Amino acid sequence: MRETYTHGHHESVLRSHTWRTAENSAGYVLDALRPGMDLLDVGCGPGTITLDLARRVAPGRVVGVDASDAVIAEAQARAAETGSAVTFAVGDVYALDAEDRSFDVVHAHQVLQHLADPVAALRELRRVVRADGVVACRDSDYAAFVWAPTDPRLDRWNELYHAVTQANGAEADAGRHLLGWAQAAGFADVVATSSTWTFADPEARTWWGGLWADRVVASAFADQAVGYGLSDADELADLASAWRAWAEAPDGFFAVLHGEILARP
Repeated sequence: MRETYTHGHHESVLRSHTWRTAENSAGYVLDALRPGMDLLDVGCGPGTITLDLARRVAPGRVVGVDASDAVIAEAQARAAETGSAVTFAVGDVYALDAEDRSFDVVHAHQVLQHLADPVAALRELRRVVRADGVVACRDSDYAAFVWAPTDPRLDRWNELYHAVTQANGAEADAGRHLLGWAQAAGFADVVATSSTWTFADPEARTWWGGLWADRVVASAFADQAVGYGLSDADELADLASAWRAWAEAPDGFFAVLHGEILARP
């Protein structure tokens, strides 16, 4: 199945992806990890979370897969720099190059929200996890994002993001649906939790606001918004200004809600 990735791989997107660690993005699964486990990271991106998880399951086998050749090359370079034995390869979430029940842990961070058929993807993750293993997924929920101070332009940004993802056949509010999707995929035991990223100090605001200001004018999201006739260059420039204004506000606060599941076959 061919997917359209809403974010693309612009530098502003990778700026966010390379910030992610096991601690800030996969805390809900850490207690389930043990040395010697075999772990598959689906949609691994540049591999920062993968490498962190690998340290926790060493000497277990760890494989990271992603649909993008470019980000897999970046992940491979990062593994080489750190001396990690993690294997990174291009892969398809709907047809993984793995035998049935071959991993103890299957992890997917911010993946299902970009897919046209997340239930089919979860069935494939269920296929490759062992009978006593766990599938761990975490996805954001854009409709549940909160921020201050209020700005109608940020309301419009969120509305536009939903419109673009809908045009791509994806679900911007995936976090709230993970439990139901996992149940539909046939998992017998699913535990759902939630957690947030919060950006409220000057450094965090500058980083978060800056990367989104860049995304709305220069990433695949911008190209799609214009290409689908949902926005234009002038509006996107105004939305970027809104992000910069938010970042400079001394009372600026932004919370990103994520839904999480630990699903067992």
